[in-house]
Amino acid sequence: QVQLVESGGGLVQAGDSLRLSCADSGRIFSSFAMGWFRQAPGKEREFVAALTWNGGTTYYGDSVKGRFTISRDNAKNTVYLQMNSLKPEDTAVYYCAADRHSNVLHQSPHEYDYWGQGTQVTVSS
Repeated sequence: QVQLVESGGGLVQAGDSLRLSCADSGRIFSSFAMGWFRQAPGKEREFVAALTWNGGTTYYGDSVKGRFTISRDNAKNTVYLQMNSLKPEDTAVYYCAADRHSNVLHQSPHEYDYWGQGTQVTVSS
């Protein structure tokens, strides 16, 4: 069983940085690919980033390329999202998700098997 808990969200100004964390209390974290998604009010859930079970391959949404970095520490059962040069349009609830296909990176949220409860990120201009 995978149980995901996000943390690290908050209110920041444009240009600031934040690092989100997503910890899993289960024992099979390292066998899953992991992803980050976000959802702003009135909008569909948007793919942000994903990485394979060992972090060897990463994939980013176009809107965050060059600004966000996804990484993981399997010894700590944690995946991170480092967000730099934040913009007001990055404001959303951010969710981490686990995909049992450990070496395949999916952009569709329907491909993910487990989800966290989300953490709010608000970027003021």
